[in-house]
Amino acid sequence: MKTVLVSAVALVDVDGRVLLAQRPEGKAMAGLWEFPGGKIEPGETPEAALIRELEEELGINTWASCLAPLTFASHSYESFHLLMPLFICRKWEGVPSSKEGQTLRWVRPQNLRDYKMPAADIPLIPIIRDWI
Repeated sequence: MKTVLVSAVALVDVDGRVLLAQRPEGKAMAGLWEFPGGKIEPGETPEAALIRELEEELGINTWASCLAPLTFASHSYESFHLLMPLFICRKWEGVPSSKEGQTLRWVRPQNLRDYKMPAADIPLIPIIRDWI
């Protein structure tokens, strides 16, 4: 089974809310809510991939020093295994906005379970709730 490496972030605003992005139509798992991020390209670190993805998807800039490792997901889907480090970030430049057609929503940590997420993301919810 192929292992897919993805880097994700819990962006936390000054009010303690976490940003979720809804996967757009036409993508795998369309309609599900997830933490921003994306695939790690060959030669990239998880932090570099996340910095690149945040700029591409949300139009914001951050730095490796602002990405604190929080936890990771390791989950087998039907056709691949996902390994996803999850970082927490409280400092960035710009206002997150949808650059790839995804709906964005700021959510209080205690309400994260109200959003249907990919199976790999669900075990991350209690860790985020405890951390924030």
